[in-house]
Amino acid sequence: MTDFKDRQRGEEAKFAMDEETAFKVAARRNRLLGEWAAGLMGLTEEETAAYKKAVVQADFEEAGDEDVIRKLLGDLTAADADVSEADIRAKLEEMSIEARRQYMSES
Repeated sequence: MTDFKDRQRGEEAKFAMDEETAFKVAARRNRLLGEWAAGLMGLTEEETAAYKKAVVQADFEEAGDEDVIRKLLGDLTAADADVSEADIRAKLEEMSIEARRQYMSES
C-alpha cells in the first residue's frame, strides 16, 4: 500500500513540475513574440518592455494560443505592419522552440 501511495505522490509531483515548465516556456515564448512584434511596430525600448508584458497577460484571457494570436494580429494590423495570421502562427512555433531551448539550457 505504501508503494502505491509513494508512486501516486511521485506522479502528482511530476505532473505539477511538467505544468510549471509548460507555463514558464509559454510565458517566455510570449515575451519573445512581444519583442518580435514590437520591433515590427518600431516601439522604443520602454514601450517594448511594456508590450512584452501585455502579450504575456493576453495569454491569460482564454485557453490556447488564440488570444495571443488575436492580440498580435490586431496590434500589428493597427500599426500597418505587413504581417498575416499565418506569419504570426509560424513565428509562434519558432518562438516556442526557442523558448524551450532557452529554458532547458538554464535548467
